[in-house]
Amino acid sequence: MPTITSFESFNLNKQLLSAVADFNFHVPTEIQQKAIPIILAGQDVIGIAQTGTGKTAAYLLPLIMKIKFAQGDLPRAVILAPTKELTLQISEHAMELAKYTHLRILPLYGGIGPKTQIEMLRQGIDIIISTPGRFTELYQKGELFTKQIKMLVLDEADRMMDMGFMGQLRKILEVLPIKRQNLLFSATFS
Repeated sequence: MPTITSFESFNLNKQLLSAVADFNFHVPTEIQQKAIPIILAGQDVIGIAQTGTGKTAAYLLPLIMKIKFAQGDLPRAVILAPTKELTLQISEHAMELAKYTHLRILPLYGGIGPKTQIEMLRQGIDIIISTPGRFTELYQKGELFTKQIKMLVLDEADRMMDMGFMGQLRKILEVLPIKRQNLLFSATFS
């Protein structure tokens, strides 16, 4: 596979390239070079790369590119992460990369009451970044609708399994459309 030397090589839209430039990203990392073209082509991906190698951008850039613009009220992509801290970190990253788009991105996590998150969901969301527990809770309350979800990302999937989320993940997979793109990323998967 030839080395990709610029983000322009991925044929990302102008809004994403502007956000990438703001981040001072110049040359894609190895995980980005390998994952972005495959994700853009619509294939399922398992990406394993150490922390600090640009793993989050490796799935966020193609995800944002594929979702493109705000549309309807129901989420079209969901990213699941094991902790509130990681959920907020991914959300911050996603909002920065999507800042030149009109995409609506919402982090969902426990430790606070769900009222504000429910109000945001009702206003319309394109991308949800959530812990499995809060996702399940809001789905069971009838506040989270999954029929438009086209992309699922499990970030730190192995940590979610180690932390006992396997049952919740199975239930989440059951309520998502079967026809979707699946991305699994981890720093420590063996």
